[in-house]
Amino acid sequence: MRRRNFLRSSALATTCLTCFPAELAGLAREQTPGRLERRSLGRTGQMLSIIGFGGIVVKDATPEEASRRVRGAIEAGVNYFDVAPTYGDAEDKLGPALAPFRKDVFLACKTTQRRAVEATTELERSLRRLQTDHVDLYQFHAVTTTEEVETIFGPAGAAEAFDAAKRAGKVRFLGFSAHSVEAAMAMLERFRFDTILFPFSFATWHAGNFGPQVLAKAKEQGLGILALKAMAKGPWPQNAVRAYPNCWYEPLSEPAEAKLGLRFALSHPITAALPPGDDRLFRLAVGLATDLSPLTESEAQALKERALKGNPIFRYPRGT
Repeated sequence: MRRRNFLRSSALATTCLTCFPAELAGLAREQTPGRLERRSLGRTGQMLSIIGFGGIVVKDATPEEASRRVRGAIEAGVNYFDVAPTYGDAEDKLGPALAPFRKDVFLACKTTQRRAVEATTELERSLRRLQTDHVDLYQFHAVTTTEEVETIFGPAGAAEAFDAAKRAGKVRFLGFSAHSVEAAMAMLERFRFDTILFPFSFATWHAGNFGPQVLAKAKEQGLGILALKAMAKGPWPQNAVRAYPNCWYEPLSEPAEAKLGLRFALSHPITAALPPGDDRLFRLAVGLATDLSPLTESEAQALKERALKGNPIFRYPRGT
């Protein structure tokens, strides 16, 4: 990244860090007591529930279980669903379960393919599995290295497939998820995306210096900002019994802690958070999110002090 741009992003990040509740005026918000708040998604014109349904929640579920979980989410006010081919059989389960509600929800999908031919093939397969003729948001999934960024935007890169899919009406908006600050900032420099899906948790933000610079840049560009890992605690302790097999990290599973994690993320200009990929944790997040208030400055300071004692799952720079 150019030094001038990095310094500008760092200055914006400092503002985000020191202001609680953070500036939410740029978000349109629909608030109804006892219901999930909805927030605007950047410049897309869409309003999404502040809690999204990660497709991995229906991974390995029976068709009946998948239908029940999706219907329960809809009844709770969730209208944002996100899935990926890498989530086992999640697309196969989510498609039929979501079919009765498709016109009323915002469906996001992703690809880890970095070349145009492979990305096109995967999108077509995802559409068949999801039983739809389009997805509302298509994303480059889990971009981690700058080398991946170069491949995506290079000759015959997946960016060509994304552009063609949008022109064909198979996707409405384009975005990406990233697992490193370096990759996220490089992606933001290369293309005018509609959204970003990125880990925003108090642990990585404070102890890993991971997130503030990305949030600042995405906000500056007017992107819709979506949060991963808001309920992440840290790496699983050695020899820990992993009560949530779909979570590669230890989640915040105790209600008071989980609520703090969600409040931290959603105190920033973030549209929605995706809870960990477990039905129990998803239902916990939905229940907590009907009554969320932004952190106060004193709460934010106490959370920062706590985070600095922990071990974050991501750091910036990578490898530190």
